[in-house]
Amino acid sequence: MEFVFQRSYRGPLKAVILDWAGTTIDFGSFAPVAVFLRLFDRHGISVSKEDVRSGMGLMKKDHLRRILNRPAVAEAWQQMLGTPPSEADVERLFAEFAVLQTEILRQYALPIRGLAETLADLSRRKVKIGSTTGYLREMMDIIVPEAEKHGYKPNALVCPDEVPAGRPYPWMVYQNLIQLQVYPAEAAVKVGDTLPDIEEGLNAGLWTVGLALSGNLLGLSEAEVAALPAEELAAQREAIAEQLFQRGAHFVIDGIWDLPPVLDEIQARLRRGERP
Repeated sequence: MEFVFQRSYRGPLKAVILDWAGTTIDFGSFAPVAVFLRLFDRHGISVSKEDVRSGMGLMKKDHLRRILNRPAVAEAWQQMLGTPPSEADVERLFAEFAVLQTEILRQYALPIRGLAETLADLSRRKVKIGSTTGYLREMMDIIVPEAEKHGYKPNALVCPDEVPAGRPYPWMVYQNLIQLQVYPAEAAVKVGDTLPDIEEGLNAGLWTVGLALSGNLLGLSEAEVAALPAEELAAQREAIAEQLFQRGAHFVIDGIWDLPPVLDEIQARLRRGERP
């Protein structure tokens, strides 16, 4: 046979699946940093913000494992306790983490600027809104009501403890698509501020959009971002964008406020029969 039929989707964009901290709420993604710093301080272990941010985007227990595997942290743990960090230590620390996180989460549920306008744009497009996170459901049960007070309530939310594994696996995205009743995968977009966010979206077959300034990779408050000299900010943004593009992001923008024009571009590419 000389010709082979190739099926392609050319319909509308149907869903956007958003991350939470650093993407829709908590500019700079500070809540997990604050909790992990306090957690290790309680055990007399000094960890840097870079150590803490190294695992951002992962399910929080996996995030904790990543921190403990950092060379400086593992060495400090060995010196303080006499043994390398073990899985038993992970379980014990994670139980403490969950309690501390509950005390802090409400302080970091404010929507990121531009979210309301972007939600209105999605509503106009009749695009459904899903969400994934590194937080467990019990943690999101604290965040969701606070976010709702400020007008943010996605159509779907899936947490890593509700699927076989969290990011970078695609299971949370798949469950979102089921709950939203959306297919094919190329009719949806994953938006997030971490490298695992991008991997999660790609593994699920979605278009991916990385955020350079509002999230973990920059790790600054909005006021701190505004105070940076223009040249320094541009250089940091370029470096972050390079990380996101190298991980496979189709687009990189500064924050959720820049999403609508990207959706226009994705819709145009869908009409041409393109896939992620």
